Parts: sequence; C-alpha cells; structure tokens
Amino acid sequence: MKILMVCLGNICRSPLAEGIMRHLVNNEKLNWEIASAGTGDWHINKPADHRSISVARNFGYDISKQRARHFNTNMFELYDHILVMDKNNLKDVLSMAADDEQRNKVRLFLSDEMEVTDPYFDDRLFEPVFLEIEERCKQLIEDFK
Repeated sequence: MKILMVCLGNICRSPLAEGIMRHLVNNEKLNWEIASAGTGDWHINKPADHRSISVARNFGYDISKQRARHFNTNMFELYDHILVMDKNNLKDVLSMAADDEQRNKVRLFLSDEMEVTDPYFDDRLFEPVFLEIEERCKQLIEDFK
C-alpha cells in the first residue's frame, strides 16, 4: 500500500503525518510506502519547519531528513490513498484529477468534514496538531490493515 499525505507547503502538517505514519507502519512491520507533498511549490527540497521537527522529536519521531515535495499529477498513479489536511488542499488536489478513479483516491486526512489546523502562524498549535495527527495515523493503520 502506498499513502501520500498532502498539505499546503509540505513543511508542517504533512511531514508530521508522513513521519508519524512511517514510524508506526515500520513498528507494525507493514510493507507500506508513506510519503508527503504540498500543493504549493515554495519549499521544494527544504526540510520540515523547525517547529514540526522539534515537536516530532519531543515525542520520539525523527522527521529531520524529510524534504518538501510539490504535488503533481503523476502522484495519482503512484499512490493508493492521497490524504489531504484541509478542504483547500482537497479542492486543489481534486482539480488536478483526470477521472473518477483518481478522485476516489483523495480524501481528507481526518474525515469528510474535519480539517487539520495549519499551525504555521501559531507556535502553540504544533503540539495539539501533532497529537491529532498521531492519533489519526493509528486509526488509519487499523482501518487500512
């Protein structure tokens, strides 16, 4: 199984989701590929935001080697599930889908109505966002197994 996490810049939420999910999947000895990307292209090849790296490290995860990527249409063919952090990301990714098969791979990370808050402009949000993403990753592993 191949799962792609998507947010806006691929430096805060989706790198956390990628790192957490990859760590948990490895602990479960599942042969899954986990990656992330952003709908915006501002941060390509840059590391995750230092606050995401720090909060992940505080909880035992290392995302320091991850680098931002830009979402592109080839990713529809590469991944089985494309999980986006908010409704704007959902709209942006769905607008690039060529057909229903591609559109059916895309959904919100949390649920049909819930979004992961972007912590970029508020340092205090990084830990609650981390905890929300970690809990959801655990649920997704059970759902996808």
